[in-house]
Amino acid sequence: MLKISTNPHVQTSRDTQSLMLDVVIALMPAAVAAIMFFGIDALRVILTSVAGCVLFEYLACRYWLKSKNTTTDYSAIITGLLLAYNLPSSMPCWMILIGCFMAIIVAKMCFGGLGKNIFNPALVGRVFLFISFPVQMTVWPVPYFLQMVSPDGETGATTLRMLKSIDVSSSASSKMYSISDLPSYLDMFLGNVGGCIGEVSALALLLGFGYMLYRRVITWHIPVYYLGTVFIMTAVLYFATGDAKFLPLAHLLSGGLMLGAIFMATDYTTSPMTVKGQIIFAVGCGLLTVIIRAFSAYPEGVSFAILIMNALVPLIDKYAIQRCYGEKK
Repeated sequence: MLKISTNPHVQTSRDTQSLMLDVVIALMPAAVAAIMFFGIDALRVILTSVAGCVLFEYLACRYWLKSKNTTTDYSAIITGLLLAYNLPSSMPCWMILIGCFMAIIVAKMCFGGLGKNIFNPALVGRVFLFISFPVQMTVWPVPYFLQMVSPDGETGATTLRMLKSIDVSSSASSKMYSISDLPSYLDMFLGNVGGCIGEVSALALLLGFGYMLYRRVITWHIPVYYLGTVFIMTAVLYFATGDAKFLPLAHLLSGGLMLGAIFMATDYTTSPMTVKGQIIFAVGCGLLTVIIRAFSAYPEGVSFAILIMNALVPLIDKYAIQRCYGEKK
């Protein structure tokens, strides 16, 4: 059968299902870390989110679009995992399902399904939940390593919230936190800190990053330039102001930066096609993340930064596209 399709034309033994399966495997270390630190609640959030995304995509394909069932390509599972990783372990199940609906139905299927969406579906679901349920989205249970059930339901602040509350220009009595209150860099790296269940362990996310590089699922350009931009910008601000809220390594290891740079900014559909475009995209994400973290009321800026840059991808592709061989300048 002669198949007519638009370029690019690439012949490969790999298909969408195998690529998506590799991403699912790369996300597993973060799932293990989430359960180790947040227990049975983290597992509940993950299972609810994955089941909700798969169910909504199945229903949309069968009863709305009346098309082939696309849940077998694992993309809905990835969306469910990423949405879950952007939620606290205390999130109620019915709110998680609302986020699944926004991610799958509104952000993905309304645009035609996989490969046609403009914005990262998991981030759309996460931002919708953040705007709609700000209290539930900003309650952070304290991690208890290898305890399946939190003994007292204690909550605390994230590292980014602590950094946001440190102000060297204010009096000591007006500070909510001091530098000594910050968790150690080792705790940030391993994941023994409060936050969304899938973003706390930099180690687990880097293991997934290494696996995807090994399997050639993604290239290094977007994650490295994204993380590098955030590190350089916060370092400049730190040395220029001396303010502890700009500690570069703390910003690098905290919040959703690692998760966003490795797994969400690299989404095939919502990121540029060329290496040059990917670098522009990544630097833009990094700049916006630092601006939002440093100068807005929100301690985190990864979700908004990636979504804003998603909207600029067509423009980036237009001006970063490689010149065709033999074409006149």
